[in-house]
Amino acid sequence: MAKRKDSNQLTIKDMISAPVQPQLITETIEKNYMPYVMSVIISRAIPEIDGLKPAHRKLLYMMYKMGLLTGGRTKSANVVGATMKLNPHGDASIYETMVRLTRGNETLLHPLIDSKGSFGKVYSSDMKYAAARYTEVKLDTFCETLFAGIDKNAVDMVPNYDNTMEEPVLLPTAFPNVLVMPNTGIAVGMASNICSFNLNEICDGTIALLRKPSLTVDKLMEIIKAPDFPCGGTILYDPAEMREVFETGSGSITIRSRYKYDKENNCIDILQIPYTTSIEIIMKKIQTMVKEGKLKEITDFRDEIDLNGFKLTLDLRRGVNPDKLMQKLFSQTTLQDAFKCNFNILIDSVPKQMGVLEILQEWIKFRIQCIKRELAFDLDKKQKQLHLLLGLGKILLDIDKAIRIIRRTEKEEDVVPNLMEGFDIDKIQADYIAEIKLRHLNRQYILNRIAEIEDLQKEIAEIESILADELKQKAYIANQLVEIKKKYGKPRLTQIVGADTVEVYNEVEEVEEFKGKIFFTAEGYLKKVAAISLLRGGDAQKMKEGDYIVSETEVSNEDNLIFLTDRAQLWRAKVSDFEMVKSSQIGEYVPAKLGMESGEKAILMHIQNKYPPNENLVFIFENGKGVRVPIQQYEITSNRKKMTGAYSKASPIVAAFYENEKNPLDILIYSDDGRAIVIKSSLIPLKATKTASGNTLMSLKKGAKVTAALTDYESLIEGKVIKKQSVPATGSPIVLKPVIGAHE
Repeated sequence: MAKRKDSNQLTIKDMISAPVQPQLITETIEKNYMPYVMSVIISRAIPEIDGLKPAHRKLLYMMYKMGLLTGGRTKSANVVGATMKLNPHGDASIYETMVRLTRGNETLLHPLIDSKGSFGKVYSSDMKYAAARYTEVKLDTFCETLFAGIDKNAVDMVPNYDNTMEEPVLLPTAFPNVLVMPNTGIAVGMASNICSFNLNEICDGTIALLRKPSLTVDKLMEIIKAPDFPCGGTILYDPAEMREVFETGSGSITIRSRYKYDKENNCIDILQIPYTTSIEIIMKKIQTMVKEGKLKEITDFRDEIDLNGFKLTLDLRRGVNPDKLMQKLFSQTTLQDAFKCNFNILIDSVPKQMGVLEILQEWIKFRIQCIKRELAFDLDKKQKQLHLLLGLGKILLDIDKAIRIIRRTEKEEDVVPNLMEGFDIDKIQADYIAEIKLRHLNRQYILNRIAEIEDLQKEIAEIESILADELKQKAYIANQLVEIKKKYGKPRLTQIVGADTVEVYNEVEEVEEFKGKIFFTAEGYLKKVAAISLLRGGDAQKMKEGDYIVSETEVSNEDNLIFLTDRAQLWRAKVSDFEMVKSSQIGEYVPAKLGMESGEKAILMHIQNKYPPNENLVFIFENGKGVRVPIQQYEITSNRKKMTGAYSKASPIVAAFYENEKNPLDILIYSDDGRAIVIKSSLIPLKATKTASGNTLMSLKKGAKVTAALTDYESLIEGKVIKKQSVPATGSPIVLKPVIGAHE
């Protein structure tokens, strides 16, 4: 028997033949698309002024309600299950959120969850976290700063998705967590990418803004130096780029890995990498470069992450310059990477991109409201307590009367009205008195309770004064920030170096073989002359009029040079940085080549490939003092071109020399009153500090000063100078012939 067709049932044929109902695209977007967009932006992806996204906040609040701020750890599975009362998106996503907040994962500068077990690492995509049934968690003590005042009506509470419990709209964070906790979110049509800053600097910057609301971005940047990433590394500081981040919340921050060269094993240990990459990404790129023949400098590389932390080791071929290799890797791998800032934050459910200064201003507004609500809660509680005690004070006048009233009252419901009438008190006070235990109806108990009235009145007056004065509210917040900094502050993990002080790798640059000499003149010119050019041109070297050569050295292009200047700075360069010239040319002017300050002059040049323990720099000063500093004090592993504070600025520099302790120098020291001494450099004190002012070498008459110090002096003096065996020593009269380049 055939089935009867339902009159309301449409066949596919009917549906195809049915006319299409037109609908405006704007109406579709408004009714169907926009609610989804707003839901993702507001309820999922973009953090709010407390620094948390909804998933973070729901998880942390549920752990707080479970007593995990003060209690012991519990299985992660318990927390995940309980959190589903607030966040019904599935156990996997909740656990992933938890992992990122744990101490074990190392994603945060200040972890919010104290964890036990394997939670993976932020710097490795292959290190997976263990299942929730194996790991244990509790709230870190640092979270007390997030929940301060939450039980005192500091923030609004709303029902959860099934109206069975309440949850906070925001957490009343006692510090600007929004700038301390890194956060990334991708919504629909917008995204947020917030880097972390150092807690100490953020607290100091916020306190400065509380005290001076007109604080400028420039002043704030003096306090909050730059972001501080959990993975460490080195920020290449660009003032213009950093200012844009502070002003607009948008910009790029370049981060370099930090490494150490192991001379004994001829390998590079990379100890910190940018927050934006992982060891797997780096190793995959290195492997590709090795296969393509673009990285012949290394023989092996391996992941050596262990309980001590991150380590990526590169084994080098013999003769490879580790710093030059790292320059190459910085330019071609994510060992140097950029963090793209996009400080998009929800303010009253409206997404807004803000700079660091504006974020702190918004947080201060938010925190003031939290403090006012918290203080209002305390005020109401204390006023109610005071009201009860004032009623209790009235029965102190006649305790026996109160007992008689209660005893003679026939009905229980008449006790409170009779007490109200008998002592002229209100119902709340009468209820309180009626509930007092019989054992407490004695003079001593009542007097002790009434003694609290004065303290309560003082506390109420103090709270009322704070609520009435915004300056006091800001001072209250500042005091809390001082305590938080003192208790939880940590030193910076990420170093800061000027972007203009590091070398940039040039892929097309190939260092050619070079054999020859470099000549350094008194006026600061350097000539790099090939050996064949020297053979053809002889010994004659063209120089500016009045200039002369102070040193000449055989070198190769791989050699490193150091230049000491009269501004107490040490500059580094490579021989390959200088152009080859002919003997008939005057060469390159070193201050201009290296970008020295205006008027700065190089007073010493030396080949410095190694930093042996028995070699020193010798400094002679205008006040007759001198000092030796071990060359090891000037060794650095980074590619910094300039070192400031190379020697003491207590007196103007007269001369600097390079000394090998095995062959001490004979140094003539000459003063402007025509006297001189000659001493061995070994008599000059050796100091471990670069800026040590040294000891007196030559005793000077009043008003006299040292004007020259020479090592090749025999042909330049008239008269005999006796070599001194100790210092300080008095000079002998001599005549110093005019010397081109000598100090006047």
